[in-house]
Amino acid sequence: MSSAAPDSLGPIVSSGHLASGAMPALSEFEFALNMSVHAFQRWMLRCMTAAGVPDLSPMDVLVLHNVNHRGKAKRLADICLVLNIEDTHVVNYALKKLERLKLIKSGRKGKEKTVAITPAGEDACRRYAQIREQLLVKSVLAIGMDPTRLSEIAAVMRSLSGQYDQAARAAASL
Repeated sequence: MSSAAPDSLGPIVSSGHLASGAMPALSEFEFALNMSVHAFQRWMLRCMTAAGVPDLSPMDVLVLHNVNHRGKAKRLADICLVLNIEDTHVVNYALKKLERLKLIKSGRKGKEKTVAITPAGEDACRRYAQIREQLLVKSVLAIGMDPTRLSEIAAVMRSLSGQYDQAARAAASL
């Protein structure tokens, strides 16, 4: 067993070979992002189950909240754009499932198909928001997380998502 001090271990990463380049902090960010994504997905499922709507996937929950956003009908392309999802069939599958569960309904705007929230879907989102306030928001506030700092972190993450998108396009051309 090593007796190295924790400070000498370097950044916390999942793959040392990815942290050995010019920016180890990026690998540290990726590991934290991966942990956050999985924890967030578990949270969404458990919260939605507690809200009375079990058996949804993380994608289903994201799509439901997006359709509920601002209470206006959405097109598939708009949902994919906002959620930064390239594979429209993944969102389309979620839409069909949510419609089968009567959480959303289909409509038309001109020639385009739209989806809108139903009263049952709106109620599920309201219950989710109430549970979120009680269990998550209170907990985050209790640890002293500064809302301004959290917004700054979110802005950096959105900016980095653009870097990953650009790198993905470049990699696809290799």
